[in-house]
Amino acid sequence: MSDWGVLSEMNGYDEERIAVLLRLLPPAPAGWVQAAQELPLARVEIAALVARAEADAATRAQIVADLESALAAEGIEPTPSVVAALRACLDAD
Repeated sequence: MSDWGVLSEMNGYDEERIAVLLRLLPPAPAGWVQAAQELPLARVEIAALVARAEADAATRAQIVADLESALAAEGIEPTPSVVAALRACLDAD
């Protein structure tokens, strides 16, 4: 069977088949679940930190030097996923 045949068969909308396939998947890793719960709430605070870092070079240097402390000072638990999100935002600048 060609790849196109597989794709055309999978394009059919069969909710029951999708449900069966989803049940076969292993549970999401705990870290993914934790990140999915934390990041939406932390994004606003991360954006505020990034805005302050963009506005002032000294503030940026202080935040970059110790991301965990910068987050903790804002009342944000510096979990690995939150620290990674802040680092990614700062690196994107």
